[in-house]
Amino acid sequence: MMPYGWNDGGWGILWMLVSWIAIIAVAWALLRPWWPERDRRESGRDPKDILAERFAKGEIEADDYHERLRVLDEEKRAPAKP
Repeated sequence: MMPYGWNDGGWGILWMLVSWIAIIAVAWALLRPWWPERDRRESGRDPKDILAERFAKGEIEADDYHERLRVLDEEKRAPAKP
């Protein structure tokens, strides 16, 4: 009698896991373009507004906020690179 299913030395479990991982990977690759991403949502916003929001939420400290704000102001005043 030929072994099958769970009784074939463990290889059936391995192939089942590999199959499920492959199915999940394919589904993720196909559905990913429709998932909203943080960068896509924030792409139309002003960087200073995003920075102020992060500061208000407590994600960054005051020193870090002012330093990043200074960098944004310098980049705005600098001539565009070709």
